[in-house]
Amino acid sequence: MGSDVSTGNGRKARGRVDRRQAILDGAFAVFARRGYAQTCVKEIAEEAGVAKPTVYNHLADKESLYREAVEAAADRVGEQCLAVVEQLRAAVSDGDPRTALTAVARGLLRACHQEDARAVRQLASAEGARFPGLEASVRERTALRIRSALADRLARLTLVGRLRPCDPELAAEHFLVLLTGPMEYRPDADTDTVADAAVDVFLSAYVQNAPAGR
Repeated sequence: MGSDVSTGNGRKARGRVDRRQAILDGAFAVFARRGYAQTCVKEIAEEAGVAKPTVYNHLADKESLYREAVEAAADRVGEQCLAVVEQLRAAVSDGDPRTALTAVARGLLRACHQEDARAVRQLASAEGARFPGLEASVRERTALRIRSALADRLARLTLVGRLRPCDPELAAEHFLVLLTGPMEYRPDADTDTVADAAVDVFLSAYVQNAPAGR
């Protein structure tokens, strides 16, 4: 009997978590389409497939919905980018880190320019006055986490001699700026082309006698 009760409670807890996630996902989708001012809780409930009172059972008000929905989406984007950075593990044993760095550069650009990532940045900046600290929170969950993970991988490449001795945090910043900078000026540029050029420049700076890119 104890086992049955535990399982039942587990299902209830899981169901509550799932409903909360559905609400946050629905809120993010509606806010991304309509913005904060034009969105109502009823629309969010319909998007999430729950009753309006259920929304309020999980989140107190529209303001909480906005902040938590944007932060949850930022966490998802950050996790996707961290998974991309993990591909640099293979570069520790490879003689030339170009292949892994190119895969990471292309993957990061794709992840950072997908629809959800763009919406996160837009929503965080659009309501900065109403939600102080939200932009900083999004930056912490995305850009700063990515930089930290990338710095850790670049430090490992430095230790095994794949990169010349450097400050890994600074190297990570350089790598990311080489990726994001061109997209600010040429948002319609081919991301793979931008990524490949970024790797060429990065390797010329951080690898002695780096071979030319393909």
